[in-house]
Amino acid sequence: MRAIEITRPGPPDVLRLCDKPMPNLNPGDVMVRVHAAGINRPDVLQRMGQYPVPPGASELPGLEVAGEIVDGDFSGSDFKKGDMVCALVQGGGYAEYCAAPVRQCLPIPKGLSVEEAASLPETFFTVWSNVFDRARLTGAETLLVQGGTSGIGVTAIQMATALGHRVFATAGTDEKCRVCESLGAVRGINYRSEDFVEVVKALTGGKGVDVILDMVAGTYLPREIDCLADDGRLSVIALLGGAKATVDIGQVLRRRLTITGSTLRPRPVEFKAGIAERLREHVWPLLDCGKIKPVLYRVFPLAEVAQAHALMESSEHIGKIVLKVS
Repeated sequence: MRAIEITRPGPPDVLRLCDKPMPNLNPGDVMVRVHAAGINRPDVLQRMGQYPVPPGASELPGLEVAGEIVDGDFSGSDFKKGDMVCALVQGGGYAEYCAAPVRQCLPIPKGLSVEEAASLPETFFTVWSNVFDRARLTGAETLLVQGGTSGIGVTAIQMATALGHRVFATAGTDEKCRVCESLGAVRGINYRSEDFVEVVKALTGGKGVDVILDMVAGTYLPREIDCLADDGRLSVIALLGGAKATVDIGQVLRRRLTITGSTLRPRPVEFKAGIAERLREHVWPLLDCGKIKPVLYRVFPLAEVAQAHALMESSEHIGKIVLKVS
């Protein structure tokens, strides 16, 4: 099969189109003939040598795919050979064929192209796990999304809004802030020209938000603590601003705050299968009826993967970048 390999840690041009053996299937896996694969920030980190591959996972990059099931073990699922699915995988997505745990597969929502479907799994699993499972966003609670026009951001804004929550989002330009608002955010906040703490406090009557989804960390953490309501929860999923922060633990104690974080890739199939079940119950109907829509910025041919990674690193995009495989 054709696939993309990382020839050595480095810039985008270390990605190379090559021939690789077909992947092996473990019990519970299905073989997906990949039509499209999503690109995500962890792929960039893996290419740069900063994101170790979990034991037993494919060394090939790519954490989400969409395509046709052509073989495998269907135990514990309602899928069959020939079904079109999208799937979260531990690696190997940048290839013509990919092994995927059948319990991490989801049907392609009604009316979506295969490229749109390929943009769903990584961000939807991540947002559900961190915002709704770990940070327990419920009822009439509010959410602040840092990086509202990233793949994670556009998913979090739409998902939380569709489920009845007020959402605020930060972005780096006024244009991107307006995009956040078009997706459902009450207010897009330009972090270059505005203080997100002041804006959020003003818009919540001084209370602050109940949950923050943070991809920045670093110096953002103490400001985010100031931005949380009492009993608020801060969920950290990336370290774009650095891994070190000075935090006022007194505030955490007095106001009963929770700071949590997670990475999804190394978690076992059973854990991810639980997320897939909850997505299928609560979120996939919203995709089927168009209340949530994928936001695709650009689709690249597989051979242009280096250009796709360069675009991801530029942060110029709004939404997801996808590779068309076949």
